[in-house]
Amino acid sequence: MHAVSVPVLAIAGFLGAGKTTLLNHLLRNSRGVRIGALVNDFGAVNIDAMLVAGQVDAMASLSNGCICCAVDASEAAEMLGKLAAVRPALDLIVVEASGVAEPQVLARTIATAEDDRFHYAGLVLVVDAVQPADLGHGVAVADLVVLNKISEAPDDDVVAARIRELNPRVPVLPTDFARIDPELLIDPPVARKPPAQLSFDELLHDHDDHHDHHHPEYQSMQFCTGDTVNPRHFLQFLQGRPQGLYRAKGFVDFGPNGRFLVQLVGSSLRFHRSRGRGTELVLIGTGMDVAALQAGLADCTREPADDNAMLGLGKYIV
Repeated sequence: MHAVSVPVLAIAGFLGAGKTTLLNHLLRNSRGVRIGALVNDFGAVNIDAMLVAGQVDAMASLSNGCICCAVDASEAAEMLGKLAAVRPALDLIVVEASGVAEPQVLARTIATAEDDRFHYAGLVLVVDAVQPADLGHGVAVADLVVLNKISEAPDDDVVAARIRELNPRVPVLPTDFARIDPELLIDPPVARKPPAQLSFDELLHDHDDHHDHHHPEYQSMQFCTGDTVNPRHFLQFLQGRPQGLYRAKGFVDFGPNGRFLVQLVGSSLRFHRSRGRGTELVLIGTGMDVAALQAGLADCTREPADDNAMLGLGKYIV
């Protein structure tokens, strides 16, 4: 049995939107994160795989098809499982979809693969702000939208507004050359020790230590309380996906039901049992209403939990 489940991040978008540019950017700015890549395009010559060669810690390629239509779920799971088994262990696997891939099918293929060596960790949709094409193509299922090439786009605000019409909750990050801060997607290794040993300082991490000011800004807020959190209300809060929230991480104290390490990435939610007491959370995203988030989390502590309050969390506990 694989000791640690490796997160699998999907990158989708139309041809030319900047998917490979984003992958290359993540690889060049990994900050110690070991990244594996599953690259798939429709060409006989896999140009995308050649572009990332030499930078990635481990790579698999689908040179004659697309993961979500030419490869069935079992084959996709096998390829992802092989990457997850690489030693030294990877911290992240990135699947770069072909430009013709349906994002919702890609997400479902990864999310429904039954393999404890890896788990689905959200879908990043890259949108060309100059030629946004069909914005309905994946916006509804995206966990983060990277609005690329904004300096060339006369109407990037219009495109961003259209994205928010289609998916009001999704964080939208305008950028050029697909430059985003990698810490929006994954923590550097210093913040990923075994759950029981994590301190709140390590969870929070000092983002300014390595912040590249060429990257667009994102928000990070803290929530700490010694009060018991109602598990049913907390789950409802996370499932509601407050506008702009992309990630949540930290510890949540459910009182007599125990303390858990929680990890939310987009729509992917996982709880791990932990030790200690108290709730210490960090929420990360773009365009978040911080006051509303603080109020929503505080509301989760106001009503005592009943005997069945933990039932809804069962499928998210690993």
